[in-house]
Amino acid sequence: MLAGRMMDFPLTLTHFLERARTFFGRNEIVSRLPDKTLVRSTYGDFYRRTAKLAGALHRLGVRPGDRVATLSWNHQRHLEVYLGAPAMGAVVHTLNLRLHPNELGYIANHAEDKVVVVDRSLLPLWRKFADQVRSVRHVIVVPDCPAQGEPTSTEIDYEEFIAPEKDEYPWPSLDERSAAMICYTSGTTGNPKGVVYSHRSTVLHTLVVCNADTIGVREADTVLPVVPMFHAAAWGLPYAAVMAGSKLVFPGPHLDPPSLLDLIAAEKVTIAAGVPTIWLGILQLLDQHPGKWNLSAIRSTVIGGSAAPPALIDGFKSRHGIDVTHAWGMTETNPVGTLARVKHALSDRDEATKLGCKASQGYAVPFVEQRHVGEDGTILPWDGETMGELEVRGPWVASSYFSDEGPDRFTADGWFKTGDVVTIDREGYLRITDRSKDVIKSGGEWISSVALENALMSHPAVLEAAVFAARHPKWTERPLAAIVLKEGKAATRDELNAHIESKFAKFWLPDDYVFMAQIPRTSTGKFLKTKLRELYGDHLEKQGAAE
Repeated sequence: MLAGRMMDFPLTLTHFLERARTFFGRNEIVSRLPDKTLVRSTYGDFYRRTAKLAGALHRLGVRPGDRVATLSWNHQRHLEVYLGAPAMGAVVHTLNLRLHPNELGYIANHAEDKVVVVDRSLLPLWRKFADQVRSVRHVIVVPDCPAQGEPTSTEIDYEEFIAPEKDEYPWPSLDERSAAMICYTSGTTGNPKGVVYSHRSTVLHTLVVCNADTIGVREADTVLPVVPMFHAAAWGLPYAAVMAGSKLVFPGPHLDPPSLLDLIAAEKVTIAAGVPTIWLGILQLLDQHPGKWNLSAIRSTVIGGSAAPPALIDGFKSRHGIDVTHAWGMTETNPVGTLARVKHALSDRDEATKLGCKASQGYAVPFVEQRHVGEDGTILPWDGETMGELEVRGPWVASSYFSDEGPDRFTADGWFKTGDVVTIDREGYLRITDRSKDVIKSGGEWISSVALENALMSHPAVLEAAVFAARHPKWTERPLAAIVLKEGKAATRDELNAHIESKFAKFWLPDDYVFMAQIPRTSTGKFLKTKLRELYGDHLEKQGAAE
């Protein structure tokens, strides 16, 4: 067999650093601090500071394979660790600051973190679990706000830490399959599990994220990662922006709709990415104040993390001229797995059909493969109707968890079991009908909570809807809906059922509704249905007893 004669060029993040300095040194990085001050820098300065950080970490005793944790908001210094630690051979480990301190302590111990880089504004959180962490020897404090109490003996100021080092670092030759980052799952069932991203997987993922038919990050863009850098590598957008040389805008801790809209307008953001709950709040504010913010620069808002309601996607486009790019992925897929674009062959279809494509989870991006299987493991047909669990494989999909936990999530023939219940149509568009643990099984029939939520959120009075299983004495489970109404709006159970009854079989309709000020959320902004089931799982049983 004739062998290829191409250079064996390693796919490592070091190349991103060198490329940013060489070609995009004047391009801007903007970070918003907790006091809303904007700090402006360039990729040239970013490179020099990242080299100094690498030298300082080496001086501290950090060696290849050691874990450097971050407990930080989205800002440039976090980005310096994102690139500097992996490029020197260490592994960056992002700690999810929205988790309970006990969970953070477990995760930091499990990862065996040696160093933690923590924002000064988050020192109170770090100190709540610091005593639980046996492996951490040094704490580097990023000065993003005034002092938070007296420093301990292990706490070092970030700027003082890197100041003595040179602007260059002798980056080592790395194996592209060596670890670059560890991210942990949210741990909604059992303990969080670690997913180890390699340099190779991250580079390949970045190349595809910059592809024109995916997110299409390019040098002329201004990228705003609203999704936290501690959540699935901020969907790879920081790496994509550095590789492309895009202007980067970091929001810091201010993720409320007015603050985000002010930042988007002022910095002329072209790509912004976040979970649906963020965009629901932004859409509501835009509807209340049309024309207040100049958003003409935006060419795409990327929405992922959970299913985006069609009403949200349509609302941005029809009322504000903003395109929504719907993506699906998981921590285990590093993270983008599928993306919803309307294929050219479908571009002449009616608007409802095209909206259906855009509101689906789309089809697999290049190098990711998809299939769905039945409960007996049978591979199911792509007919748009048959529901089964989604399985994926590809060069940035995990093949196992850190410490080889959760082996049941991986098939013998090399696929990852996502836990998402989906249909796939003949064009390859997949639609998530539920998480396998959230699907409602009523009298032996499956009911999709996601389909009901999307329909309910198209009601003009509804801001948010979460549908979940409540226990039922006859049917085992029945759908119950938690509803948050828009300010000044009202709706009754009968009105809500009347709004959706034409779309579903009668047995799908929720048995009742509970109205609340806010739906409980996970650390990543998804609806926390385990909490809803805990609070209201016996609601229908109590209702039956009362009747």
